[in-house]
Amino acid sequence: MAETSPRTSEFSRVATKVLDRVNASNALSGDPKFKKYTQQVDKCLATFDSIHEWADFIAFLTKLLKTLQSFMQFKEIPQKLWVGKRLAQCMNPALPTGVHQRALDVYSHILAVIGPEGLKRDLQIWSPGLFPFLTYSATSVRPALLNIYDTHYLALKSGLHPITKAFILALLPGLEEENGEFFDKVMNILDRLSETVTQAFFLQNLWLVLLTAPTARGTAVAYLSRRFPKLKDQADVTSIVGRDVGLMVRAFAASLEDDDNLVRRGILELLTQSFKLDSQPFKQTHADDQQTLMKAASGVVLRKDLSLSRRLYSWLLGTAESSEEQIKYLRQHGLELLRDTLRVEMSASSSGVPDPRPYKIFISLLDKWEIGLPLTEVLIIDSVNAVQSHLKHEPLLSDGDLIMTASELYKVIEPIALWKPLFASSMAELLREQTGTGAMQTISFVLRVFKSHDEETLRVHLPLIFTALCDLLDIILAGDSQRVRSDPVVLEAIHLLEAILPHLSSGVLTRPLEIRTESEQETPVQASPLMRAMTLYKVQTQIPLESLHQSKANAIPLAVSFESLVRISLACAKHPAPGQVLFANARESLLGVLSILMELVGRLDDRHQVEGELIWAPIQWLIALEDVLHEDSTFEVVDKAISTFVKVSSSQFIRPRLVIDHRRAISKMLLAFLRPQWVPYHVRAVQLVWALEASARHGHVEAAIAASILDHDGRPQLAAIDAFGVLWRLTDDSLLPGFHFKTPMMIVLDSLRSNDPNHRRVGETWMRCCLKSYLRVLDPLLFDLVDPDIIRASSVTTFNGRDTRGYTYQRPIDERRIQHLLETLLSVVKFGGQGFSRVVRTTLLQNSSSSSLSVRAREASVAHDGSMYMDVLIEVLLRFVLSEPKKTGTSSVPIANIQVQSSALDLLQAVVTKGDVDPLTLDNVEAAIIGKLYVSVHSERMELQNKLLHVLHSVILASTGNDPAKPEHNSRFDRTQTGGAFAGEAGEHLLNSPISSKVNPLLVQTLVDGISKATNRPVLQHWVDFILMTIPRFQQSANNLIFPLSDATCRQLRVGLEDLVRTYADSQATANIRSFTTDSDLIALFNALERLVLLGLTKSENGSTEDDTASVQEKVAVESGGLLGLVSNVFSSDSASVQEEHLVTRSPSYYCLDEAVRVLYAIWIMTQPLPRDASSPISETQSLVFSRVRLRCRKVLERLFRAQSAEVLESLVECWNRGDDIIRPSLKSAGTFEIVDLLAASAQTVVHMLCESISYRITPAGERSRRMAINPNLPDTTIFSFLEEYIGRLEGPIAVQVWSRYVALTKEISSNVYLYKRQVYPALRCFVCLSEKVAQTTAAEDRRTRKEMQDNFTKLADTCVLIAGRSFDQGNWIRRGPKDVGGLGERSTTPIPRSELEARLVTLWGAAKTPVVQSDAALNEKADGASIPAEDSQRSLSGPDLIDQINEFLGAKLLPNLRRLLADSDKVLALCNNIVYYIVAPSMKTKSRTLDVERPIMDIMAEMVKIPVALKAWRAPISEAFTDTRFFNANPASSPRWRLLVKTLMESDKTVIAELIGKITAAPSANIFANREYEMLLRSLNLRRLSYALFAGERNQYLGQLPAIQEKLVDLLRNPTLAPVVLSEVYLCMRVLLCRLSPHNMNSFWPVILTEMFRVFEQCIGSPPADGSEDLMVILAACKFLDLVLVLQTEEFQTHQWMFVTDTVDAVYRPEAWIPEAVMDQLAEIVVDLPDLREHSEHGDNVMVGAALVSSVMERAGSGLTNGTSPSTSTLRRPLLSSIRSIDSIKDLVPFFSHVSLFSYESVYSSAVTAVGSSIGGPLVGSGAVDWEAVEKGLIEEMFEGR
Repeated sequence: MAETSPRTSEFSRVATKVLDRVNASNALSGDPKFKKYTQQVDKCLATFDSIHEWADFIAFLTKLLKTLQSFMQFKEIPQKLWVGKRLAQCMNPALPTGVHQRALDVYSHILAVIGPEGLKRDLQIWSPGLFPFLTYSATSVRPALLNIYDTHYLALKSGLHPITKAFILALLPGLEEENGEFFDKVMNILDRLSETVTQAFFLQNLWLVLLTAPTARGTAVAYLSRRFPKLKDQADVTSIVGRDVGLMVRAFAASLEDDDNLVRRGILELLTQSFKLDSQPFKQTHADDQQTLMKAASGVVLRKDLSLSRRLYSWLLGTAESSEEQIKYLRQHGLELLRDTLRVEMSASSSGVPDPRPYKIFISLLDKWEIGLPLTEVLIIDSVNAVQSHLKHEPLLSDGDLIMTASELYKVIEPIALWKPLFASSMAELLREQTGTGAMQTISFVLRVFKSHDEETLRVHLPLIFTALCDLLDIILAGDSQRVRSDPVVLEAIHLLEAILPHLSSGVLTRPLEIRTESEQETPVQASPLMRAMTLYKVQTQIPLESLHQSKANAIPLAVSFESLVRISLACAKHPAPGQVLFANARESLLGVLSILMELVGRLDDRHQVEGELIWAPIQWLIALEDVLHEDSTFEVVDKAISTFVKVSSSQFIRPRLVIDHRRAISKMLLAFLRPQWVPYHVRAVQLVWALEASARHGHVEAAIAASILDHDGRPQLAAIDAFGVLWRLTDDSLLPGFHFKTPMMIVLDSLRSNDPNHRRVGETWMRCCLKSYLRVLDPLLFDLVDPDIIRASSVTTFNGRDTRGYTYQRPIDERRIQHLLETLLSVVKFGGQGFSRVVRTTLLQNSSSSSLSVRAREASVAHDGSMYMDVLIEVLLRFVLSEPKKTGTSSVPIANIQVQSSALDLLQAVVTKGDVDPLTLDNVEAAIIGKLYVSVHSERMELQNKLLHVLHSVILASTGNDPAKPEHNSRFDRTQTGGAFAGEAGEHLLNSPISSKVNPLLVQTLVDGISKATNRPVLQHWVDFILMTIPRFQQSANNLIFPLSDATCRQLRVGLEDLVRTYADSQATANIRSFTTDSDLIALFNALERLVLLGLTKSENGSTEDDTASVQEKVAVESGGLLGLVSNVFSSDSASVQEEHLVTRSPSYYCLDEAVRVLYAIWIMTQPLPRDASSPISETQSLVFSRVRLRCRKVLERLFRAQSAEVLESLVECWNRGDDIIRPSLKSAGTFEIVDLLAASAQTVVHMLCESISYRITPAGERSRRMAINPNLPDTTIFSFLEEYIGRLEGPIAVQVWSRYVALTKEISSNVYLYKRQVYPALRCFVCLSEKVAQTTAAEDRRTRKEMQDNFTKLADTCVLIAGRSFDQGNWIRRGPKDVGGLGERSTTPIPRSELEARLVTLWGAAKTPVVQSDAALNEKADGASIPAEDSQRSLSGPDLIDQINEFLGAKLLPNLRRLLADSDKVLALCNNIVYYIVAPSMKTKSRTLDVERPIMDIMAEMVKIPVALKAWRAPISEAFTDTRFFNANPASSPRWRLLVKTLMESDKTVIAELIGKITAAPSANIFANREYEMLLRSLNLRRLSYALFAGERNQYLGQLPAIQEKLVDLLRNPTLAPVVLSEVYLCMRVLLCRLSPHNMNSFWPVILTEMFRVFEQCIGSPPADGSEDLMVILAACKFLDLVLVLQTEEFQTHQWMFVTDTVDAVYRPEAWIPEAVMDQLAEIVVDLPDLREHSEHGDNVMVGAALVSSVMERAGSGLTNGTSPSTSTLRRPLLSSIRSIDSIKDLVPFFSHVSLFSYESVYSSAVTAVGSSIGGPLVGSGAVDWEAVEKGLIEEMFEGR
């Protein structure tokens, strides 16, 4: 015979045990007396069902006892499973003590009869009623119960092994009262139990009790405090505490987290007595277990209980008396563990949120200085680094609890404890003794995050560290200056200095540091800051460090830091050769050093000074830094360097002083950055120039600028003039640039008279773009012309008897100087023209920015109070004209004076006159000039373009301005003073002046090319000005000239916008940004676009139309008074339609207007002001450019809006709707509504215009009262969308003002919904949005307003419901004739709700007037040449898109606001009835196999159930759906929505849940033809409905129905003929009850549940079901129930779980010859060896897949359970079988049977780690955390599994 394998022998032992249990009953089954005995017991058990009161229980027990006593000869109890169940039910705590006593008597008799062997065999039958009883037993019955434990259970000896944990739980309640009469008795039983099962095994089960039973921890600790042995230095303690020491550690840790202070105190006592830190058992514990225990123990300080803290301190510090010994003990045995534990906890996070708990523990431990001092030394840096790491990954945590706790920690620690390690690490990083820059980054983080610092830090540590780091950097770079180029540590150190400096006050920086150290007497008297810091912080290094300072003792921090930083800056600027660019690292370092130097110098004032002179060479330092300032340097370096020069030179407290006079290279460097290619840096460069001017002496800056403008030959430098122009333009008038920079100004003005065309172009461009005001140049010129040295005397000259007044110079004058001034002024006047004349004519001299000019003019008698500039100028010029030198011997007049007079005359002529030219000659000149211009543009020659444009302008002006009746126009054109806006009379005259029909064929192309070519950009201003002044003369040729120019201007504006967006998109660019687009260019294009569009709009009026018609705002002003009054025909006046009639959709003028609005819209959106970055050098330029461009854009839009309001608004709406590549969508909506509000006077105007546009579009062509241009790309639906969003942004009072106008539109639409069917839904959306606003105001209290709101809302909503219900699409009803429509009421066969609704619509049309049903073709007809898009107009009314939109709107918007809009409950109910009838009900009555309701429909129902008055509407469809047999065939994803509906249904009617409970045990049908299988299926469905109803409720919501539910479930379980499908639903219902009821509410139910489960599993063991049997369904359901209760770990079940799983350490460490007592383990051993008969079945593949799935689920659920230390989803307990739906064989459950005990043990083991210090929210059941999401998901998927 072959040997028997261990597996086979184990199976044999289990099988033998099971067979013995079965054979014990079967052996006596043939005995007649035993049969009688069985019959008597059955008869007695039958009486239990008729029990009604507690006395009946005693009678039942008495009869049962007598029956049992009558057959004492038998050692077996018949029907023992049911007898045990009834006895357990009699132990219900709700029953009186007498019943309990009588039941215990029966128990005693039975246990005496069956003896120890019988009890050992049937432990699962008799123990469930006895074990939980001691907890709630009365004092009188406790002796009997303890006697049973002592007499019968202790006699089991080794048989107690599998029930040890449950037995301990049963006995521990007896230890609650230490002075109680049963305390010693229970202690004795526990001691004997410990001896019986061995102490190690007993304690291991006690550890499990501490882990899993929080209510038993107090009594368990009471036992341990008396019996736990002291663990001395044994090498192996497993023989005492068990094989798994980690289990003991987790038990201690879980108990330390208990809410009971007595439990925590007892555990701490155990630790201090038996598990000390220096003991050998503790040291041999695994490191993870040590951290788990330390984590829990250290957390007790947060309880703020002195008794707990004292015991913790004793455990950490030992028993020594002296503090030194305690600190030594901590450092040797516990400090490293405590640090590692807190550090790991600080670094961890739960769900991405860090826990402040370890920081709070750290703070609390600081109260005990013996712990706080050494702990701070080793942990403070790690704690700061942990906070820094969390904030780096989650910046939003900067205001949370973590920062608050960390700040509190920073406040309570000693400053030196923090700064000592930080300085030591920073010094090591700089000396390359350690890598990285972590320490310096940590210092910066501390300074940035922790806002408040104590006085010691601010007065000692930060100043000392600042000066020491400066000294150390000085030493390092003096030895190796190459490090500044490549070493990032140096740069980080400089950044750190920048971070420290703001925290140092001026007083601290200018006073010697007062530092006292223990070894100060050893420090040299002349110690440097570095040496003092190293002494204070006890830092040592092997690298020799010699300070470069030669200062005295107690040196002033500011002085020594300044000297070090000067040398550091020289090192940073040392390496590049002249003209070579700095390396990036060196550049950043230099910028940082210069910033620190500026800050240091700024701290000096009269109160805070540095005595004596500093050791530095200012000139050498200035020269060295000038080497890095060249054209290739970045502007940031130039900015910082020059700012530092100015700051240092202007400080009188730095000696020796820095003098920057005669350093012209600095000024030239700034002028280089004022050139056109450096537009982003212009503003800052100008500020630096004026800073230099303020600090330098002797006109240094003026001389430097003048020298840069002129070359060696005296010729002007064009680039320098452009740069000076930028300086001039960006300078404020109050700074008097004309007086400070007179020399360069005169040079520039001289260029206006230059013979060099290029020079002249530059001068004129400078005047046009940069001048800002003529008074800037006029003031200094006039100041010199009224020089007091020019003395005149009146004289009279007589010729032919007439006297002429004049003047005579009394002394010689400098004629050449005067001539130069006059010629200069002449050039200015010629250039300025009418603009110059207007300024000098309207400005008072006394308003001049220069007060000295006014004084000098009065002294020269050329001015008086009230004199204008024009008066003074003419007077001065006249005096020069009339002034002659004194007569000499010669009669000839000096040539110099003649030249002065000639210049003065020219100047006068330019001011007051102009001439005419022959028309024929003008035509010839015009043609030649145009040709020359064309060639110049295309040959890229700009020298003559300006002159040519001026000549051409004069020619055209002279050609068209010969009519003496028309106002004269100056031959010059100007934009300087007006900013390009042609407002006032000048613009009106242009429109009224003669027009020409002759256009040179080449003119259009020349003009388009002139403004379009990129190479022509420098002279764009001239071209634009030419167009502005010339094109109005050619209005008759608009198609050939105006429209092409308008299109070209739009293109150029868009190109300019794209360049602006690109330029300022990245303000942090490392390289210099090039851009040539300026605000002046765009403003010039704006001017051209505005004029061209307006001319195009007025071209067809033949010169007789007015400039502007009455504005829309003026029209709205005539509205009727009152809050809601509005005239409906505001825009229908005859005057308003004059301009509209000529503007048709396809006309070029409309195209120009539309394109202009689009470009202006894009510019407006993209130039919105954004948050400024102060650190960016281009931010100020960006702000300036954007603000000016945006202002001009707004003015153009306003002008266009006044001209064509409706068309501009429609174009804006189209732009808002369409996409544009250059416009960011995030800016579109806000920018659009902003400009609309700016254009229109009020929201009332906007809404009125939009309603007019909609009304015009939807009105048939024959009924329109007026004509207007319709945008072909803008359907009415888009206007509705815009209107809805616009209304949504209005405030309540504003919404009230627009209410009446929109109500008028709504009435128009609702009056004929069949004609306006396409507009009903968008109209409803807008109406709801507007009604929400109005309902929040007092206007809603007005009866009329409320009635309008309700009536119109009801009409629109009902119509939309019909549309969504496809009512309009049934048959050809929409195309019926008038007769059919009129007789609709009689012919309708639809149900009453529908006929009522249709009758209401007929009533709205009127009884006598039938609606004109318009065909689809009519909806497509063109109005004024405009065609509405066909796809929009022909959209199907009942198309899926529209229906879905309506349904979504109903659920998301309409129903949530229904009670606010409809105050009438009847109307609310009627609307809800319609929605249910037309939309909800049809969607639920589909013929599909599954009940998948669309999400919008579910949303509608979810909102409807929130409306109380709608109960009658929604209750029926929800009830029908819930009772539908397809309900559970739906997708599990729909369960959350159904859950709300079912919950509300149950709450609305309390009888519904009662009906559900009654249906689950309904009597079977009496019909003989009834299908029993169908009846069982219906019963199972009813049971599942009950389960889902309970699941949908809140916790304990149906506690009142629990007795009825239990009664029905017991009745089902009692039925022997119940189908397996119903039984499986019973287990599902019980699982739901476990999740929805508190555990203690299930106490009375456990006997029934346990008996039924034991019966099912016992039957499976005795007779395994065949493959494919229906009984497999019941076994799987029972396994799932067991799986769930093991996951929940309720304390009520823990005394019973040993029956099903091995709940002791035997689950992991199985002893030899072990025979499992737990049912699951027995099943595993028996089922695994059954033959597999599925190999030849047709479902074999499915079976294998099912088994593999079970294994994978268990593998996934059990992974990471023993090594996870942080709370995560992997450590949450979740069911193993939640994804298993069915099995084909009992062998499919073998993996579950085999591993469930191990999994239960491991989940408890790992959840103990999770629970320690865990901040995870959610309910905790038992110990650890339950993954409730996974539990509920499994239940939902199982209930909705019908698919």
